[in-house]
Amino acid sequence: MKTQLHPGARWLFRFKGYFGSIIFTFLLGGFLSFTIGVLLVKKITGSTSQFPISANVIPVIFGAIILVIILAEVYARMSYNRWFYEFADNQLRLERGIIWKRYSNVPYERVQNVDITRGIIARIFGFSTVNIQTAGFSYSPNKTATSEGYIPAVPVEEAENIREFLMKKISKKSKQGL
Repeated sequence: MKTQLHPGARWLFRFKGYFGSIIFTFLLGGFLSFTIGVLLVKKITGSTSQFPISANVIPVIFGAIILVIILAEVYARMSYNRWFYEFADNQLRLERGIIWKRYSNVPYERVQNVDITRGIIARIFGFSTVNIQTAGFSYSPNKTATSEGYIPAVPVEEAENIREFLMKKISKKSKQGL
């Protein structure tokens, strides 16, 4: 049975969305402001030697803030609704992604360690992040090594249950190998 993340994960995704949206909005806004400003100066003065301060700066700033909030909220909802994990008989299955879906399988036999972390957002909203480390590691597009079994937001009690479950699988594996 597929399990969805803790509802507090929306805030985690929302903050990620804020950062991405801010960068996108400032790049787009800067380009449009410069382009429109140059066109207005040409129209008003006939030259581009002066760059007047527009009275439309305040509405543009508020528009940018509203755009950031909307983009972050859309990202948070879509990310949350498309992130699932499932513990099958012999592997952990992960499903995530908005535009490009990513499906991962983490065999229990490759699990080396299970870490639970709780950052400030996680502590405020009552969830934990589970990092399942395997014999290999996962390569991400931003060129960082991450744990292959990464579950960003599960309830605290469930995170402890996941760790106990996987540690029992590890101990059974090591006893059979001896």
